[in-house]
Amino acid sequence: MSALAEALIDLDAIASNVRSIASVTGTGLMAVVKADGFGHGAVQVARAALRAGASWLGVTSTAEALTLRDGGVTAPTLSWLHSPDDDFGMLIKSGVDVGVSTTTHLHAVADAARLLGVPAMVQLKADTGLSRNGAAGDDWPELVGWARKYEREGGIRVRGVWSHLADADLPGAPALTRQVAIFEEALRTARSAGLNPDLVHLANSAAALSAPRTRFDLCRIGIALYGVDPFGVSGPGEFGLHPAMTLRTSVVNVKRVPAGTGVSYGPEHVTGAATTLALLPLGYADGLPRAAGGRASVWLAGRRCPIVGRIAMDQCVVDAGDLPVTIGDPVVVFGPAQGDQHPPTVVEWARWADTNPHEILTGIGARVAREHLHGRARNS
Repeated sequence: MSALAEALIDLDAIASNVRSIASVTGTGLMAVVKADGFGHGAVQVARAALRAGASWLGVTSTAEALTLRDGGVTAPTLSWLHSPDDDFGMLIKSGVDVGVSTTTHLHAVADAARLLGVPAMVQLKADTGLSRNGAAGDDWPELVGWARKYEREGGIRVRGVWSHLADADLPGAPALTRQVAIFEEALRTARSAGLNPDLVHLANSAAALSAPRTRFDLCRIGIALYGVDPFGVSGPGEFGLHPAMTLRTSVVNVKRVPAGTGVSYGPEHVTGAATTLALLPLGYADGLPRAAGGRASVWLAGRRCPIVGRIAMDQCVVDAGDLPVTIGDPVVVFGPAQGDQHPPTVVEWARWADTNPHEILTGIGARVAREHLHGRARNS
């Protein structure tokens, strides 16, 4: 490889995940490709997901939506996080639906549509208990009332009503039942105000796979799209998901050291016996969490070898024991199992860093080259 490290993105795995999820939900799917497709490449993932049957795309910002359009992706797209002074005209002209949570935002979208002379497609978000975006309490009837007014005037079209769940990855949690009830009441309020949305959606990956009552017309698929079980299962789970990213690098230095050798800063690790240390050109600037130092391992020379000492900005050290390691040997940091190779998974890396897989995947830095492949990426 020419880069010091690369992330191999298996687009066939993305497509397989879409089909597997659709077979469970029986609904339309929105492929969430925010944060550059969770670090996998938004345009490439979007195309793969759409070919496999996804009908919508979801992003956070105007910039992310326009990146899809600039990449030739014309599928229905929802963008849901904006400041009131955002350029809503660009979204309207690009045929992107705007997620709206406040009357302040709704007025701005309606003003932009009036200036363009083109109705804006809007999806109203209710806050059902996550306490982030969305309208709650008395704000919701006010929002839907204004939306109906603008719709009658021809300035907007309310295409969707939606919300987001707080803890769907905990099946049976009482909060999930409460949120569904609140959402259904919000939907009744919207319809009573005269709105007739084409799309009603609440389920994220976890709810889509485990809570039928949350599915409605469309399920928004984020982490499961990339092959990560939303319930924290590290290996193959019951839903047939395939991890799409393999992060790999190669050894750039090898040294045999005696017992008592300090490794990396501190040192926080001192070798207990004579051993071989292998240097990898990946660090926290590339997405390896510093907190995982001393816990994480990689796949090297046919087995898992621990990372020892602190993970630095650009590099980390692996204890290879007595393995016959040489400069240039391939290393898999995380990825799917391949035959008798069982590298760490992204779920394991998240546990080692006390975070979630989302942060690991989206944290893989720009210095790591991306290569998009069809067919399962090989670990060697």
